[in-house]
Amino acid sequence: MTKNIIRVRFAPSPTGYLHIGGARTALYNWLFAKHNNGSFILRIEDTDEIRSTNESIKIIIDSLEWLGINWDEGPYFENGLIKEKGNFGPYFQMQRTKAGIYQKYIDILLKEDKAYYCYCNQEELEQMRKNQILNKIPPKYDNRCRNLTLEERKKKELEGRKPVVRFKMPLEGETIFNDLIRGEIKFNNSLLDDFVILKTNGTPTYNFACVIDDYLMNITHVIRGEDHISNTPKQIQLYNALKLKSPEFAHLSIILGPDGSKLSKRHCATSVLEYKNSGYLPQAMFNYLTLLGWSTQESQQIFELNELIEKFSIEKCSKGSAIFDCKKLLWINGEYIRKTDIDTLFEYVKNFLNMDIFDKIKYNYIKKAIALEQEKIKLLTDIPNLIEFFIKENITYNKEAIEKALKKPNIKNILIELKEKILNLDNFNKTYLEKIFREYAKEKNLKTSPIFHAVRVTVSGRLTGPSLFEMLELLGKEVVVKRMDYVINNILSGE
Repeated sequence: MTKNIIRVRFAPSPTGYLHIGGARTALYNWLFAKHNNGSFILRIEDTDEIRSTNESIKIIIDSLEWLGINWDEGPYFENGLIKEKGNFGPYFQMQRTKAGIYQKYIDILLKEDKAYYCYCNQEELEQMRKNQILNKIPPKYDNRCRNLTLEERKKKELEGRKPVVRFKMPLEGETIFNDLIRGEIKFNNSLLDDFVILKTNGTPTYNFACVIDDYLMNITHVIRGEDHISNTPKQIQLYNALKLKSPEFAHLSIILGPDGSKLSKRHCATSVLEYKNSGYLPQAMFNYLTLLGWSTQESQQIFELNELIEKFSIEKCSKGSAIFDCKKLLWINGEYIRKTDIDTLFEYVKNFLNMDIFDKIKYNYIKKAIALEQEKIKLLTDIPNLIEFFIKENITYNKEAIEKALKKPNIKNILIELKEKILNLDNFNKTYLEKIFREYAKEKNLKTSPIFHAVRVTVSGRLTGPSLFEMLELLGKEVVVKRMDYVINNILSGE
């Protein structure tokens, strides 16, 4: 294995979407590689041929790219085709299987009597398990095929039985390893069973394939979820049996929902792309996922990307479960929206605007509308509704807003008189608009609040929104006068 060069990998199974836990695992591997000037590899573990699909590969790649996680080696899509980059391919386990990469090591283990053929069928294995549970024995394979003679093997093959290959685990002693997060972890070998390393169809199992792949790809550190802790002693014993150097291991804490149960859709979305479609910024999602099981001494919450790379260390990851807090994610998203420059924000928003936007003038107009509401935005999906009245020619008037702001004594007359002042205004900007509105209120001995509310509802159809005079300036004199005419002649026509 190459010395001093950090190489880590993210190796998802392409059987569905990229979920939150997988995304965090990829992110931590990426940060660890970047912090140590190492390499991050994407490998696809597609040995489940029935459930693995190209569509899932595309979803995983799209999810990683949206989060801003790039990889130095592995598959990628170009013009709809899957391609690969890197010197350690193929980066798909099924391609590696067909190339005979795994069989070479299976043959070594069989030749050295460190693995054996097992002919037990599914019914026998199930009955074995039932008997063990009945006798209060921890269920595991009972090694009945471990020492079959050649004659016994031939007899079973004549019966038409197709064997799997099992690895011979040590029957005594302990398997001990140092977890970079959890410290020393021990397993009693007598409690570990002779696990399958090759299926009857010639496909390697997860525990075997990932050991061979990690070795051949020079992986120095395996960073994965705590659900893999029980796999680690099996993999370490495979490294030992093949006389290969084992990588270092770190197992990340599980992510739970706010109620302490396993994170699921009843808590919030579990797919990365669902958050993209719900209006979250990738930078906010990246930032929040980093905080799920890792923190700084100062409990910093918002980071620049370079800060995260500089400060990240695997030793600071928590052993305890991480709680996925949807409210905190929403808060972080709002913080990122507020600090994102308007041109960048607009590029994200375009996908959520259900309208035809062609010319530069309209682009700039919409950017200005978004900028007026930027402090209030929590999700990109909020924006179409917030700026709708800037864009639509015929706006919808909220009934509650009409009752609270327009159905008041003398409002119709106030709007008529203000409209005349606006028509005579040469400089239609927020400064002059505020000046004439306040002068009018003083002249009529009226409070400004009901006047401002009435005008706001008149031009926007709602009680809340951005600064009134900035809003009027952006809408422009023609639109403002037109909407005042509509309210005077339609909504307040009978008064």
